[in-house]
Amino acid sequence: MKIAVIGGAGVRTPLLVGGLTRSDLPIEQIALYDVDRERLAIMGAVAGRMAPGTPITLCESVAECVAWADFVFTSIRVGGIEQRIHDEAAAQRHGIVGQETVGPAGFAMAMRTIPHMVGYARQIAAAAPGAWIVNFTNPVGMVTEAMRTESDRVIGICDTPTELFEEVARALGLDSAACHFDYFGLNHLGWLREVYSGGEPQLQRLWGDADALQSVYKVPLFDSATLRRLKLLPTEYVYYYDQPTRAFDNVRRAGRSRGQAIAGLTRELFDSVASPGADVVAIYKSYLWTRSASYMQIEAGSDGLTAPAPSTGLSGYDRIALGVVRAIHLNANTIIPLSVENRGTIPSLLDRDVVEVPCVVNANGARPLQVGRVPDAIAPLLARVKEYERRTVAAALAPSIDAARDALAHNPLVPDAATADRLIADLSPLW
Repeated sequence: MKIAVIGGAGVRTPLLVGGLTRSDLPIEQIALYDVDRERLAIMGAVAGRMAPGTPITLCESVAECVAWADFVFTSIRVGGIEQRIHDEAAAQRHGIVGQETVGPAGFAMAMRTIPHMVGYARQIAAAAPGAWIVNFTNPVGMVTEAMRTESDRVIGICDTPTELFEEVARALGLDSAACHFDYFGLNHLGWLREVYSGGEPQLQRLWGDADALQSVYKVPLFDSATLRRLKLLPTEYVYYYDQPTRAFDNVRRAGRSRGQAIAGLTRELFDSVASPGADVVAIYKSYLWTRSASYMQIEAGSDGLTAPAPSTGLSGYDRIALGVVRAIHLNANTIIPLSVENRGTIPSLLDRDVVEVPCVVNANGARPLQVGRVPDAIAPLLARVKEYERRTVAAALAPSIDAARDALAHNPLVPDAATADRLIADLSPLW
């Protein structure tokens, strides 16, 4: 098996490589490509320390990287962390929370990223037509939907749903691997409707236990009374739509965005691994721990780091990637939440819409499980965000200022067309 990674200079590449090579997969080669050759050399070296004995090739071109690959992972950030900081600051200037995948910053990220990712999908389809493309590039849902205009072998992947599953199982005292999770939504806009263990629904045990319910979230995001009334557990990104003013105010009070915090952590990482005699694996693992422990700390107004919960093997960037590859390679019929074409799974959305739902994953790819009618309380938000996503994908595929303005005006966090117009000017260049 050959694994290719487009965006190999990303800080999660060593984690991905380590997870894949410690498995039972017959991996003979891992090929990495990135436009940033200097960072690629550094991350490639760290990846090599995480995967001793596996040949890791740093490639000069996309064609070289993906040729004859069985799986191609895509994880890029157009403009780097500096562009994220710029976009988040622009959103804050207009009274909207600065978060890289949600609101105006997420829109800008999609507009800049989609043309590149569609181009990569085209190149992969030509050089490795049998390869499965596993997309981690944010905003995952919109990027996956756009890439599927060039290839029907694109699967979107994110660890947000499984992180929630893991935390809920822990709060209930259950083995997550033995549970079935009834989940639905879009990438970074999802809800857990029920958990089944031994054939029995389990969430009713949480609705009457305020402490257990609050423990599901690493930082305080949602009111327990609201959750009990909804009888749904949202992923943490729903917080930005549920409490946009609080999220904005917390970032303003902090005086820095998540992008700025990550930039500082990443500078320290690269400085540390470049030190002579450095234990690069220990430094890298410490970086991952700190990054995870500070997740959503700024936006939620939380003090101090929150230690990541011990994983039982269900959640985590590397574990989700491994789960998908193993399920396809071994024809295992594993159930994994992924971003795939709707195909009637959520009847209120279009068949071609990319949604995030549990899928049966085997040698045929990922096939979504039926979700059925979504609860009335969240149906309008789901529909509004999906309409915004459709328009954003269309605007990125056929760029124009008018199309961009129209798409951004449909974002639930943007109050009106006039604000969208001002944001377009502030976020430019968008492509």
